[in-house]
Amino acid sequence: MSPILIAFGLAQAAATPPAAAAPPQTLEQSRFRSCVELTRVAPERAVETANAWRVEGGGLDARQCLGLAYVELGRWRAAATVYEQAAREAETAQDARRTMFWVQSGNAWLAADEGTKAIQAFDAALAYPQLGDELRGEVHLDRARALVALANPEGARADIDRALQLVPADPMAWYLSAALAARQDNLTRAAADIARARALAATDPDILLLAGTIAGLQGNGAEAERLYRQVAAAAPDSDAGRRAAAALGTARDAPATAARPPAAQPVRPPQGR
Repeated sequence: MSPILIAFGLAQAAATPPAAAAPPQTLEQSRFRSCVELTRVAPERAVETANAWRVEGGGLDARQCLGLAYVELGRWRAAATVYEQAAREAETAQDARRTMFWVQSGNAWLAADEGTKAIQAFDAALAYPQLGDELRGEVHLDRARALVALANPEGARADIDRALQLVPADPMAWYLSAALAARQDNLTRAAADIARARALAATDPDILLLAGTIAGLQGNGAEAERLYRQVAAAAPDSDAGRRAAAALGTARDAPATAARPPAAQPVRPPQGR
């Protein structure tokens, strides 16, 4: 679970034709796959390719590839705008991908620190009754992250609690719930929720790091240090591993200095694949 984007990842996966047991690709499908591959190795060229394809009438596939290229380049506002345009075009065409595009737009706006626009996009996705429970739950989690970024923890709590009803088996839902509870000084709930997250993903470094943070906030420095060491040893090159190592580097101050739970940290940041 490199943090990440279950909602965004699911949406992108839905746009990519499956590789196994698939019928022969059409010319458009082949062109889309080639464009997506180009975003991974040469995103600047992919922008040019997708734009040219769009001008030629590439439609939603061309916009999808263009958005992925912008994501790879970290050009979040451009990606968000392209996905929003794709969502509106899909709405006009009654194309089922409209929900996926709204989700992608919302995550890109969130990465661009545009929380209000992100919520508008997520609300547009949630407005479709055909949205399945799993993706609906993930969108509520993304919406909660946007609300935290906008300093609305009460609204975020409502979205997270709704997500927990829809996707109770998602460890990151419990992770986000625990993080929010810790930031609101509700350590009883934070400890209970991070325990649920650990039961579902026992080795995830981000979850273990937050478990250490919560232990430190509860005054259990030994447990906090144990968990920080576990994360630093198991995932030294991850963001969680580096944060755990930094906490250990402060030794006796670890519970105090590293115990700040994540706020609007994108636990599932937008990715290009």
